[in-house]
Amino acid sequence: MATVKLENITKCFGDLIALDDITLDVQDQEFFVLLGQTGAGKTTTLRCIAGLDTPEEGTIYLDGVSVSDKTPAERDVAFVFQSHILYPHLSVYENMAFPLHPRRLSAEEIDRRVRDIAQMLHIEHLLMRTPNQLSGGETQRVGLGRAMVRRPQVFLMDEPISNLDAKLRTEMRAEIRWRQRELGTTTFYVTHDQIEAMSMADRIAVLEAGRIQQLGTPSDIYNHPANLFVAGFIGNPSMNCIPCDISSANGQLQLTLANTTGNNNTVTIEDNQIVKTLNESTSDGETVFGTHAEDVIISHQPIPNAFQAEVYSVEPLGAETIVELTLGPDAAGARTILKAVTAPNFEAEIGQQLYVSFVSERMHFFDKNTGDAIL
Repeated sequence: MATVKLENITKCFGDLIALDDITLDVQDQEFFVLLGQTGAGKTTTLRCIAGLDTPEEGTIYLDGVSVSDKTPAERDVAFVFQSHILYPHLSVYENMAFPLHPRRLSAEEIDRRVRDIAQMLHIEHLLMRTPNQLSGGETQRVGLGRAMVRRPQVFLMDEPISNLDAKLRTEMRAEIRWRQRELGTTTFYVTHDQIEAMSMADRIAVLEAGRIQQLGTPSDIYNHPANLFVAGFIGNPSMNCIPCDISSANGQLQLTLANTTGNNNTVTIEDNQIVKTLNESTSDGETVFGTHAEDVIISHQPIPNAFQAEVYSVEPLGAETIVELTLGPDAAGARTILKAVTAPNFEAEIGQQLYVSFVSERMHFFDKNTGDAIL
């Protein structure tokens, strides 16, 4: 197998900087996910690794050897495109077997590989069909299978299951991850879907506007977002990020949310480590409070260290219920919403007043001017 290293990669399209000094180091047999919104530069990164695009600056290494001057055919990588193009005159079986013929494998080995991957992708019943007899999702699975039969040094996957329905997408996440572990193939996977990233990756790099915002394990990125962009992008629902005031009263730090008119959205910051970090912070800008929706505590009855807020909407989702609370209008008249995840049997009605508090040790704070995490 192989390692993949991108060293100071910059790629431009005219005046547009698609990748801005990207450095990444993917380990042997790692399932590495590049996560970002549309236009962030994800596909461009894959195309540079594959040799389909040439960066203006930087070097790309496969297994410690520079491949910047090598052709795509010389790099021994398999690229799984978001939109798959199959040979229209060949059957599904022949399309999947096609990349194996130059490797001079026996007919028995080719047949074994094709049928093994076809079974994993649930397309064994499609093997004798031609591409014009396939749905979009079936075409995507065939394209994925054609890459997987090769067993290359590196898989490059560009949102390979985005066209599948929700149930099959869930199944395919598990199947691709299981197969990658079985084969031990280094995989560089691109997606805009943070659920895919969180559930599949060994490590995630969050990309925004051609720059890496954070690199770490799914747990690290979820629990310790490096900045407001990552905090607002990771999680479903994403982290609540609300402007706040921090003040001292009676020797305690007080957190007041949203600076809304007519509402007293104030709680005491009780975690000693958070208090210590905030007191030592050198940030002189405005502060943004962050909390995951599951760390928002809501109750019909009074609870310690809480304030009251009005229910704005209720979304029963079966396994959980998302309750949106309005903290009142800010100085500009904009409504500030706080989301909470509750048990599925939690009952709330629009317009009802609930008591709101937070898990004290899981509060996050960001500098509003820089966007960087204070803690």
